[in-house]
Amino acid sequence: MNGIWRNWISSLRIKNVPQRYQSGYHPAVPLGSRILTDPAKVFEHNMWDHMQWSKEEEAAARKKVEENSAERVLLEEQVKYEREANKYWDTFYKVHKNKFFKDRNWLLREFPEILPPDQKTEEAAKELSWDHVKTNAANCFSRKHCPIVPEEKDSYQKSSGSSDGHSKAESDFPHLNSEEHGKGPLKADLFPGGKTTFRILEVGCGAGNSVFPILNTLQNAPESFLYCCDFAPGAVELVKAHASYRAAQCCAFVHDVCDEGLPYPFPDGILDAVLLVFVLSSIHPDRMQGAVNRLSKLLKPGGMLLFRDYGRYDKTQLRFKRGHCLSENFYVRGDGTRVYFFTKGEVHSMFCKAGLEEKQNLIDRRLQVNRKKQVKMHRVWVQGKFQKPL
Repeated sequence: MNGIWRNWISSLRIKNVPQRYQSGYHPAVPLGSRILTDPAKVFEHNMWDHMQWSKEEEAAARKKVEENSAERVLLEEQVKYEREANKYWDTFYKVHKNKFFKDRNWLLREFPEILPPDQKTEEAAKELSWDHVKTNAANCFSRKHCPIVPEEKDSYQKSSGSSDGHSKAESDFPHLNSEEHGKGPLKADLFPGGKTTFRILEVGCGAGNSVFPILNTLQNAPESFLYCCDFAPGAVELVKAHASYRAAQCCAFVHDVCDEGLPYPFPDGILDAVLLVFVLSSIHPDRMQGAVNRLSKLLKPGGMLLFRDYGRYDKTQLRFKRGHCLSENFYVRGDGTRVYFFTKGEVHSMFCKAGLEEKQNLIDRRLQVNRKKQVKMHRVWVQGKFQKPL
């Protein structure tokens, strides 16, 4: 069976990306196409895709999590981390500015839905076919070789906490408030991007590592508009101060997605896509469902919510020391920012409860290697696409 799988993968790679092996030619290869077929070559690249866990690796990861979550952060400290969540992230961006994260130039490869229909390039069309290949390869591999990592069920109580940022968001758009939103649709000239026909919202934009790759792609699509928000004022300031920021095609604003009553600078039901990439994991588990429910209302029928975040037993989770665990699979870093690690089942449940239909829900397992130190590390992410019914 192993030989059959290796032959299938080899033929798939040769058929779809023959130029990868041509000397001196390095095309833009979609994520998910580098598959390790010879373990002896593991240190030839920094990252390998579709890497599955052995039973021993799975057991070791589970043991690590049991050990680092045995001691919980004191309740009063947890309350502080929740109450001052935006302050910790604001400090993060004031310290690191836009130097910490790399630009997400891979977005269009994984999420071609953020392109307006008439702007989908030949490259984006190729990525759509790769999405099918990636799904089939991952499913085939997991069925034949991978012991399934069990998905843990969590029950969360509703939180009553709130973050700062409410007054700031209202002052940015004084003509918008919850009462006005409830009276009916706003006129197109009363909100940013009102006269455009394709609208995207990125939640948790940070310093703009997704914003500017998207804007660069949309610069020849004047009918498109990008909204982006973050609850750290310092992050939004970095986006607006960037040389590539264009107010004619982008609106950056301070917003706390956990405050379900806080209005957005546009009416409900007008977005073609919502981008939620490595954001939901920073929110307290008790408040995630409410945030997703609110974002679902912003989508127009047929609109897509695009999700990518940390998966259960990612190396980041395994590296936490005792005393950093807030609750099950939820941790606090040394700088006060927090992170949760999802299972596929949790992601499915959360978005479907918000009235969205699952179009994709994958566990993206990769093997990251440090060639200098000869160290191997498993990365686990969850990626999904969820559509608002027509």
